[in-house]
Amino acid sequence: MIQKNKLLTLEPFNSYYLKSIWKDGFSSKDPEWAKWNAPYFDDYTPYSTFSNFEHSSIAEYLLSDSCKCICVEKRAIGMVSKNWIDKSTRWLEIGIVIYNSNFWHGGIGTQALKMWINEIFTCYPELEHIGLTTWSGNKRMMHLAEKIGLKKEAQIRKVRYFQGEYYDSVKYGVLRDEWHMQYKN
Repeated sequence: MIQKNKLLTLEPFNSYYLKSIWKDGFSSKDPEWAKWNAPYFDDYTPYSTFSNFEHSSIAEYLLSDSCKCICVEKRAIGMVSKNWIDKSTRWLEIGIVIYNSNFWHGGIGTQALKMWINEIFTCYPELEHIGLTTWSGNKRMMHLAEKIGLKKEAQIRKVRYFQGEYYDSVKYGVLRDEWHMQYKN
């Protein structure tokens, strides 16, 4: 757990941050974060060298304008993302992963997601809604979404089959005016 007074920032990814993310998130065979981040897709790939990771589609995505690096005291520990479901109708969803489990349970995810939502609403003044989708096996992500004021908007029952069990897809969202009423900037 990290102390609350540590400096948390969201930064564009660079090679230095990628190297930390590779070490924490993509260099081992079975990292803890991958057990919670939609594991039913079974799409996690470990990279034995940083060079291999640096030239991967994952690194390309992290370096894109869809992602920012979560940094604590300038140390890369995770990422936030935004993805257009349909840009023409202004439907955008966000995500978050903290790769280093030593930084779980300390409020970093809460703080980072709030910062990310503020940034997105600022950068896209025409946007009225931000969504987040998770699965019912990830109780911590569901709790985080509700804790910061996202409302459950849909629960599609038993559509995620994983390790012999069905889970629900759970969709959360927040409207611009709801967000600003809760977190006056």
